[in-house]
Amino acid sequence: MRRRAFIAGVGGTLALPLAGRAQQPMPVIGFLSGQSSDTYSRFAAAFRQGLGETGYVEGRNVAIEFRWAEGRPEALPALAADLVRRQVAVIAATGGLATARAAKAATTTIPIVFNCGEDPVEAGLVASFNRPGGNLTGVTWFAIDLTGKRLELLHELVPAATVIALLTNPNDPESLSQPKGAEAAARTLGCRLIVAKAGTPAEIDAALAALAEQRAGALVVAAGAFFVSRRAQIVALAAQHAIPAIYSGRASAESGGLMSYGADLADAYRRNAAYVGRVLKGDQPGDLPVDRSTKFELIINQKTADALGLTVPQLLSARADKIIE
Repeated sequence: MRRRAFIAGVGGTLALPLAGRAQQPMPVIGFLSGQSSDTYSRFAAAFRQGLGETGYVEGRNVAIEFRWAEGRPEALPALAADLVRRQVAVIAATGGLATARAAKAATTTIPIVFNCGEDPVEAGLVASFNRPGGNLTGVTWFAIDLTGKRLELLHELVPAATVIALLTNPNDPESLSQPKGAEAAARTLGCRLIVAKAGTPAEIDAALAALAEQRAGALVVAAGAFFVSRRAQIVALAAQHAIPAIYSGRASAESGGLMSYGADLADAYRRNAAYVGRVLKGDQPGDLPVDRSTKFELIINQKTADALGLTVPQLLSARADKIIE
């Protein structure tokens, strides 16, 4: 009996560390986005895929708390504060510069991994690309630098357009900073640029109507969470006024927009998740160099081009990553 008791005691002692490890709560990732869950469900899936590549699987060894601002940047500070109260292990601040700024304002201690189209140094998010410092690092795809490229691609498809409009959002710092690149591209092409502003759905209606009256031959829609969330409205108005338009994300082209050019966001979200995984494993965000997304995609909607009476040049079609028939 004494021998049995001894073996049972040893077995119980050996089991304690295993039981202790099993009872430890899994880390929680706070996923903060300025976008909507329906619009960005594909990118949330890419984020989960990136986590899986680093050894983390939602529900198995990590949990994710999602907070969506639904295209309303004013809602981000409260959502970020909620994640801080939740004491998440790391915040993935996705969907634009406003999200990163809201997360940064909410905490100086919880690690933050952002996704944005701005230069994060100029935006004040990090001290430098190689040594971010503080509690932030992330992925950038330089959406501002792409505005001029979008205008050039649109002009290639609509060469007769001498007046090109740029739709910006006065409430979005990412959107407001984009006219510079468009102005430079317009000058090079010998076009006149009209800058229109819209920060509400009603202002989008008014802006598109005004551009039609000004006989804008083409439209570049600035990157930003609000315009992505209102893509159905903008696409419909562009069709109503017969204004060829280019957008920053493929969702707009897939929703009927003429064309889009921008970062491969699925790739950017996988990269973001890879950094989140490294932080969960102990890396400090301030020591992780800001990653630069280098994959971009051109999407052309052939149906919309046909409806507008436009012929897609063969060279442009050959460069497209996807043609929507």
